[in-house]
Amino acid sequence: MFVLIYSAVRVPVIFFMPPNFPSIISSLYELMSPCSLCPHNCKAERLRGVVGRCKSGALARVASYNVHNGEEPPISGTRGSGTIFFSGCNLSCVFCQNYPISQLGHGKVVNAQQLADMMLELQEKGVHNINFVTPTHVLPMIVESVYIAKQSGLTLPLVYNCGGYESLTALKLLDGIIDIYLPDIKYADTVKAEKYSQAPDYPEVNRAALKEMFRQVGGLRLDENGIGVGGLIIRHLVLPNGISGSVKALEFIARELSPETFVSIMGQYHTANKSDKIPELARPITSKEYSLVIDAAENLGMKNCWIQELE
Repeated sequence: MFVLIYSAVRVPVIFFMPPNFPSIISSLYELMSPCSLCPHNCKAERLRGVVGRCKSGALARVASYNVHNGEEPPISGTRGSGTIFFSGCNLSCVFCQNYPISQLGHGKVVNAQQLADMMLELQEKGVHNINFVTPTHVLPMIVESVYIAKQSGLTLPLVYNCGGYESLTALKLLDGIIDIYLPDIKYADTVKAEKYSQAPDYPEVNRAALKEMFRQVGGLRLDENGIGVGGLIIRHLVLPNGISGSVKALEFIARELSPETFVSIMGQYHTANKSDKIPELARPITSKEYSLVIDAAENLGMKNCWIQELE
């Protein structure tokens, strides 16, 4: 359960399609072979069918698409978020709660038209937005599908729901396309980022990505009904034993972005994937650990924070 009292900027809803959309799609596909879509720069020739580090090749794979009511309130709203869950991931988190999708590749291969049809179907169901979950490694396919869907009447805000390990080159191509960025800030320490997600440069890369997202969309903006239409929301999962470096993560957000930034401080960690075999991760967080993070946010003057009630 999320709890938050806040006052975000309310604006009229205006959506448009960049005139250079086709060239953006072409540029994104160029990043796929050899692949440099994400900071791993694995150089896989994905357009030739070679599988990259993300366990994906030339086509996107969708695990599920549905109306989702469990996101933050401005995303789920009253009618739900139109989530599309992509298989594969550019991170290898040992505690990933969606590892059958992200690491085992469960899902169905789709082409651009099929993906566009999913967006339009979700729009017809009345959702508030189209929410791309784990999109980083399939960006060219997503943007191509958005182009097709917009020509067929897609008007909803687009949510980029990612792990926060992003290429600045790819992110800059999304300027004017993505309305709401919903990234993670997972770690503040390089050693822990390498040990638990195989991405030692995560803190540096993540911070640069968050700054670019904030530059593009700014703070959260709501429509007259309190539903998000644009802006940045950052998620932070509190891990046991201080592994996520929560205080440093919040300090970065407050000092380098803005203390007004909307942050979802999540206390829902539970063992999954391989984490039950890793002693320091083999338990839920305690109420004391979570309270220390909430206190840190308050001390930093961060008032736009969702918090969860621990079970």
